[in-house]
Amino acid sequence: MFFCTIKRCEKKIKAMFHQLLLFYLIIPIFWYDGPIMRDTIKKHSDFAMDDTDQLARSAGFLIRARPTIFPNDARYGLIVTKRTFRHAVDRNRAKRLLRAWLHHCERALDPAKDYVFIARPTILTWTRNDGIGAMKKALRYLQKTDVKH
Repeated sequence: MFFCTIKRCEKKIKAMFHQLLLFYLIIPIFWYDGPIMRDTIKKHSDFAMDDTDQLARSAGFLIRARPTIFPNDARYGLIVTKRTFRHAVDRNRAKRLLRAWLHHCERALDPAKDYVFIARPTILTWTRNDGIGAMKKALRYLQKTDVKH
């Protein structure tokens, strides 16, 4: 038979809790060294297009940029429609590709702008390097046109 006093059980539980806390909260902070991703746009009204939005076109996606509502907390949004991609697998893959390219080009994004990325069907045929190059080119175009206005 296994008998455990209440104090001994409390000590074991506290020790296990501290180990889990250390593993899940403290250690991952030291492992991650990349840029922190932005928040996402969630409200439908924030996705609505405006005449003042900047627009950059690519064969695989469109990028719309506008000044952010929240200073120092710019956001991004992804639009991958069912009309463009009939199968959920294709929609999910397009979103994954856009997020990966966005994560790679995070430093090129202006912190004072919200960005909306709209996927096109040809995005599924692109390689990683093609997508990253196209996204960098489109973001540079947005920076150039912002200087003109």
